[in-house]
Amino acid sequence: MDASPGKSEQTLRHVSKKLHTPAAGNPEPHYHGHRERLRARFQEAGAEALPDYELLELLLFRSIPQRDVKPLAKELIQRFGSFAEVLAAPAHRLTEVKGVGEGVALDLKIVEAALQRMAKGAVAKRTVLSSWTSVLDYCRMAMAFAEREQFRILFLDKKNALIADEVQQTGTVDHTPVYPREVMRRALELSASAIILVHNHPSGDPTPSGADMRMTRELVDIAKPLGIAIHDHIVVGRDGHASFRSLGLI
Repeated sequence: MDASPGKSEQTLRHVSKKLHTPAAGNPEPHYHGHRERLRARFQEAGAEALPDYELLELLLFRSIPQRDVKPLAKELIQRFGSFAEVLAAPAHRLTEVKGVGEGVALDLKIVEAALQRMAKGAVAKRTVLSSWTSVLDYCRMAMAFAEREQFRILFLDKKNALIADEVQQTGTVDHTPVYPREVMRRALELSASAIILVHNHPSGDPTPSGADMRMTRELVDIAKPLGIAIHDHIVVGRDGHASFRSLGLI
């Protein structure tokens, strides 16, 4: 016996509803809607509208597709201090946080490397002294959150364009050995006309130390007879940066 058209339509709607409604014992994870809302807010308002932990969530979505990552993002920010410090943290320290495996740590380090490459590109394609903000941004991104001191040199040609960017030494949490004659030897090898010295303070405070000032004066004294200018010595840390030239120390 054929069913009436009205009953057939009702039956089809009922079956369709059952097929598209999650089973009572297996509901759709609550974070699915959260992910879409957060992505939409990023698209509409931009990154500036998001706190650090939400921007970090957006990265973690791709690394961890099947879990609510908000608690993990908040824990990472709490542990390391900021979005930038999470990306800069060594992989072994990231994996100390429960929920961060080697794959997640690798994804975060790839993002950090991409950001550093972009910042370095902004410096490499311009005359350094005319793009000083880009220089500071690059140095801060590359070194400010490192756990040990690093001594970096930017070698410049006669037009103040970047010839080379090299980390000369890596030291301890509060000291890096610097050998002025080796610095000058490398500058001569590259036919550099000027250099910019850069190092970081893992303590966070970029205030130059007495040892920093003595080493810089020694480098200036050796460089001058060789016709090599030292444009600046920049100290970077979590709390900002210090410029020897701006402080009148060069």
